[in-house]
Amino acid sequence: MSVPFRERNPVPIGAVGLLVIAVLLALAFNVQSLPLIGGGASYRAAFSEAGGLIEGDDVRIAGVKVGKVESVDLAGDHVRVDFRITEEVAFGPQTAASVRMKTLLGQKYLALEPKGSGQMREGAQIPLERTVSSYDIVNAFTDLAQTAERIDTDQLATSLDVMAGEFKDSPPHVKAALNGLTRLSRTIASRDAELKRLLASANRVSGTVAERNKTLETLIKDADLLMVELDARREAIHTLFTNTSAMAQQVTALVRENRAELKPALDELTKVLAVLQKHEKDLNDTIAAMAPFTRLYSNVLANGRWFDTYIANLTVPVGAPGVGR
Repeated sequence: MSVPFRERNPVPIGAVGLLVIAVLLALAFNVQSLPLIGGGASYRAAFSEAGGLIEGDDVRIAGVKVGKVESVDLAGDHVRVDFRITEEVAFGPQTAASVRMKTLLGQKYLALEPKGSGQMREGAQIPLERTVSSYDIVNAFTDLAQTAERIDTDQLATSLDVMAGEFKDSPPHVKAALNGLTRLSRTIASRDAELKRLLASANRVSGTVAERNKTLETLIKDADLLMVELDARREAIHTLFTNTSAMAQQVTALVRENRAELKPALDELTKVLAVLQKHEKDLNDTIAAMAPFTRLYSNVLANGRWFDTYIANLTVPVGAPGVGR
C-alpha cells in the first residue's frame, strides 16, 4: 500500500530536490565542457611569444569567426594557446596558426590556415614551426628608428660608389642599376638629418598612440554606445519627425484656408503697429511723466479702500507760541 505524498517525510524529499538543483547548476556553469552540448572541440597551438593574444579573443578562418581563445599560458620556452572551435569547419592536420591584429587599438585574434587533408585530431597541438606571432606596430616603429640611427649613411654611399667603380665595365643594364643605387645612396646621405628627424617623430607618434590607447578605446566604446542609443531611439525620432511634418502641413492648410479672414486682420495689425511706431517718442514721454503721479496715487490708495492723505498747516497745534493770547 503506497503512502500519500502529503504524509511522506519532507526531509529526504527536500534533500533530493536540493541535490538535483545543485547538479543542474553545476551543469549550467560547465556547459562548455559537456561532450554533446558543449562548445565544440578543443585544440592547442605553440607560439614563440603571445603577441598580445588574451583569453576570449576570436579564432578565425579566412576572416570568419569559428571559435575563441580559452587560455594563454607559458609552457617552458614557449607559449601555449588553448582554443575551442565552436563551428562546423574542417582543417587538416598540417594547419598553421598566426596571431593577427583585429583593430588599430591592438586587439588581436588567432588565425588558422587550413592545410592537409582530413580533419585535425581533437586535442592536437599546432607546433612552433607552423605558428607565427604578430609584430606590434609600436615596436616596429621603435626598432626602425633605432636601426636607422645606427646606419652610417656616408660609409654606405662610399661603399656603393666603390661598387659602381668596380662594375664600370659591366653590361649597360648592370651599370644603370648601379648608377641608380649610387644616386639613391647619395640622396639618402644628403637627407640623413631629415630622415633621422622623421624617424624620431614617427617614434614619438607611435609612443603617443600607445599611451593614448586606453583613451582611444574608451572614446570608440562611448561612440558605439551613442550609436546604440540612437538606434534604440530611432523609432521615437522617426515618430517625432513624422508628427512635426504632419503639424506643419496642417498649419499650412489652416493658413491657406483662412487666408481671406487673416489678411484683413494682419493688415489692421500692421497699421496699429505703424501708428505706435510713429508715436513712440510721445508714448515714452507720457510714461515718464506719469511715473511721479502713479507713485503718489499708489501711496494714497495703498492702505485700504479710502484715500490716505494730509493737509499741512490747516490747524495750529495746541501749546504753540501765541495760542490763546
